[in-house]
Amino acid sequence: MTNYKNATALSQLTLGKTTTYCSEYNPELLQAVPRSLNRDGLAISADNLPFMGEDVWYGYELSWLNSSGKPIVAVAEFRFPCTSENIVESKSFKLYLNSFNQSRFPSWQDVENCLVKDLSNICGSIAAVKLFSVDNCPALQISRQVFSEETICIDDIELEIENYQLDPTLLIDANCRDEVVEGESLVSHLLKSNCLITNQPDWASIYIQYSGKKIAHASLLAYLISFRQHNEFHEQCIERIYCDIKKYCDVTDLSVFARYTRRGGLDINPFRSTSKLRAPMGRTLRQ
Repeated sequence: MTNYKNATALSQLTLGKTTTYCSEYNPELLQAVPRSLNRDGLAISADNLPFMGEDVWYGYELSWLNSSGKPIVAVAEFRFPCTSENIVESKSFKLYLNSFNQSRFPSWQDVENCLVKDLSNICGSIAAVKLFSVDNCPALQISRQVFSEETICIDDIELEIENYQLDPTLLIDANCRDEVVEGESLVSHLLKSNCLITNQPDWASIYIQYSGKKIAHASLLAYLISFRQHNEFHEQCIERIYCDIKKYCDVTDLSVFARYTRRGGLDINPFRSTSKLRAPMGRTLRQ
């Protein structure tokens, strides 16, 4: 369990509480969660981040009315820099998008501009938004390989698992290899954690690419499985995984990318890297 669950910033959220749905545009529905909540525990600060990257969200249930009152539907891509002060709380994000349903906008560009303004305001940095028609979103083409065609799935490794509580020390043995690799790409579809507030399960495929001493795949898989009963938000889990690998494994270059399954019409895809700013494109079959 994280040590900030009862933080004041979280107690004010609508997450986990009964709420009323609003179908008229209302940016006041958006709520922020400070990134510092878990970063303080990881001993990292906004002034000295050990990574670059972004959080990429896709919205599948965005609709509004045009000037004639005719409904329009779209798929939305939202990108938030990991340097932003806040993350957008996901339930409030869903309620906010729902508030577009019965609101009139003259054009797609007006909707996009509105989203950029409101989301930038709540996250404390410039958010990027793109709207796509529901049958033409290239970024959501199903991709079996995210980092490399040689990506190795580590899920078939035989393991005896006794503990499902987060245990970063499982990575200690992963640093005991003399072999050096250049750009090994790994994936596991077994990542599961739980929402910090509601305890609802969050499911993801996690892609890891690194250079440096070879990581023992069995140790890495056991570590990822240890998140199974861990309660934390998506973005926080991925930053924790990134920091733990950097701490316990002798890597020189590292990228960690999680593709979470959608809930309430939104999926969240955090990306952290030593050298890459933009997340890869392509979604998994489960998304």
